[in-house]
Amino acid sequence: MSRLWDKGDPLDQRVLSFTAGEDHVLDNRLVPYDVRASAAHANMLADRGLISGEIRDQIVAGLETLAADHADGRWTVSLEEEDVHTALEQRLTQRWPEAGPHLHLGRSRNDQVLAAMRLYLKDVCRSLCDLAHRVADELEALGDRENTTPLPGYTHLQPAMPSSVPLWAGGFASEIRDDAEGLLAVIRRVDKNPLGSAAGYGVPILPLDREHTRKSLGFAQTHSPVTAVQLSRGKAEAQIVFEIHLLMTDLGRLSSDLILFCSQEFSYVALPTSMTTGSSIMPQKRNPDVFELIRGRSATSLACLNEILAVTAKLTSGYHRDLQLIKAPLFRAIDLAEEILEVLAGALPQIHFVPENIKMEQSLYATEEAYRLVVEEGLAFREAYRRVGKKLRDDP
Repeated sequence: MSRLWDKGDPLDQRVLSFTAGEDHVLDNRLVPYDVRASAAHANMLADRGLISGEIRDQIVAGLETLAADHADGRWTVSLEEEDVHTALEQRLTQRWPEAGPHLHLGRSRNDQVLAAMRLYLKDVCRSLCDLAHRVADELEALGDRENTTPLPGYTHLQPAMPSSVPLWAGGFASEIRDDAEGLLAVIRRVDKNPLGSAAGYGVPILPLDREHTRKSLGFAQTHSPVTAVQLSRGKAEAQIVFEIHLLMTDLGRLSSDLILFCSQEFSYVALPTSMTTGSSIMPQKRNPDVFELIRGRSATSLACLNEILAVTAKLTSGYHRDLQLIKAPLFRAIDLAEEILEVLAGALPQIHFVPENIKMEQSLYATEEAYRLVVEEGLAFREAYRRVGKKLRDDP
């Protein structure tokens, strides 16, 4: 088969495998987005008189058919096709030979992939935000179910002050909602229409209408000047993975607490058997593997972030094939976040605390007692602090 860049010379299979890499697999998630962007581009070309209305209609109808067939599993992007762009254009041309060859007029795979990727990332940001809010909802519901359950508050892992399950769960819920807002903030960076920038320097002669495709695809603005488009690559990707990493860090800390609280020494929390695993040698064991793996996954999100940042560091302006390497860590981080949020949303409703195992030592109330001496006896705080401390030492 020929590729979008083919000039008739054979390609070494080793070169194809190396340069295409994982793109033919990864790009399957971009098919519906590339179809949307390609249809918008075809409509713009027809409105500008660069292709006929009949050709435009064939392109749009053909793309919709290909998208439906892909969604039904009738085809996937192959290694020979390299990426979603070649796959769609080649398949369109095979079925509708009069229309397919017109599709690439006025664009490059560089602005084409960015249009599809940005549409995809807008959806991902909203989807991850919704999932994060679901987890926060479940945490708040846990706090409501356990609204009378006390907990020691810890500093340096030492009992410090009185707390409660609602306070504990509410703190995590608040931060996870903050992470959700951070994910939505990424949309500002991806909400720019790259179509019309082509390979990074615009399109000569053709009277393209970038505002036309901006409006039809729902982008907030057109990315200008055209030279800024390729310079922007990696920034939105790094930003969303950074926000994912912050979310993974919060979910890891939540998991660490649950692992500690369900240990035999604490026994504050009972985990559902459906969310724990057993030991191959010790009959009595139930293990919080799920939460341990969630705790460890912030290492993966950090690695994905570092990989993206490292790829773009020190590149000169314009397009470079290295930029293709951003896609794998980006998708890996997104898939990781989706999976973990789904697991936690299912696990949290099954968790309950065991109040009879939770000891609220009198020393937890030392700060409150010091404040009471200030309020009731008019002592300076430092004197009240010393008096309560001495009492605890003398009468532990």
